[in-house]
Amino acid sequence: MLEIQKKHVVEMARTAQQWGLCKHKAGNSSVRDKETGLILVTPTTIDKMHLTPRDIVVMDVEANVIESEAGLRPTSECLMHIEIYKARPDIFAISHTHSLYATSFAVLNKPIPAVVYECAILNLKDGVIPVAPYGRPGTPALSDSVIEPIKRADAILMEKHGAIGVDKDPYEAVLKSAYLEEMAQIYYHALMINGGKEPGSFTPEELQRWEYPSQIKFAR
Repeated sequence: MLEIQKKHVVEMARTAQQWGLCKHKAGNSSVRDKETGLILVTPTTIDKMHLTPRDIVVMDVEANVIESEAGLRPTSECLMHIEIYKARPDIFAISHTHSLYATSFAVLNKPIPAVVYECAILNLKDGVIPVAPYGRPGTPALSDSVIEPIKRADAILMEKHGAIGVDKDPYEAVLKSAYLEEMAQIYYHALMINGGKEPGSFTPEELQRWEYPSQIKFAR
């Protein structure tokens, strides 16, 4: 069932690994089907480059496994995915990664300010990439910890854990995880160049002001 959505999840997981956002068995990905509301997630402890659509597990929002063709268990962090979908009915894909720079700031419980305007793509309502408080992986505490931060941004950090990117589109969710990692790198290097002093950043109001240039005219 939902074969196209299963392929999307496999592509998300492989792309995250190929882009260096995750390694081997780390991280997880999911897609929510628009018609049924069912959630398709990566299985636990499988190298992402070896994944096939048959390995993807189908669940409902009550954490019931509806289908597991390969007999695999869903990622132990599937509860987190479920809670994010409940909190954000507007999104249909989640990419959870352990990228180096983003996770380094997560370890420090340090939000990343919008130091470049490209942060606008992450829909930062407060002008920062927020940090969800620590919750042990696989527990309801972890699931609960991400609810409020994910309401404030499409990319968040998870204290002492990793990062999350969300979007309506599977590819865009992974892309937002990549943007998050890039912003973390830029912020890190700006701090180093500036002797540890905080660089200037954009306000939420400025980030929300962007619009396509009205001066550009198209032939009729």
